[in-house]
Amino acid sequence: MQIKELARATGVEVETIRYYEKQGLLPAPARRDNGYRDYAAEHLERLSFIRHCRALDMPLADVQRLLSFVDAPLADCRDVDRLVDEQLARVRARLKSMRVLEKQLLQLRARCSGPHDHTGHCGILDELVSAAQGEARAGTTGT
Repeated sequence: MQIKELARATGVEVETIRYYEKQGLLPAPARRDNGYRDYAAEHLERLSFIRHCRALDMPLADVQRLLSFVDAPLADCRDVDRLVDEQLARVRARLKSMRVLEKQLLQLRARCSGPHDHTGHCGILDELVSAAQGEARAGTTGT
């Protein structure tokens, strides 16, 4: 199949497929007589694997490492466990950060009391402006 067909089949952009090839994540496909790339079923499977790992927000370096295990099925899989554990730790840290962000946004939203017809008396904007001014003052005190 051509690169456009591979892109359509996997939901991965053509430029991303080319990037993965350059990075060594995807093997170079055979070339047709007209110079077009000719992707096979193994490219589709490998790209689907990469896409799935990226959907799990795994860094490309980890995806590359996982692919090395796919390519060496007799290798010890403890490193696979470690990679997944590290990704899980990153996800948990982001979730914790997102909960803090949610709390801040809820507090900000609570600054708005009742209906208002113009932004001149908006508690949310007042709080944001005040916070920005405080950051600006803090930034200039160090000079």
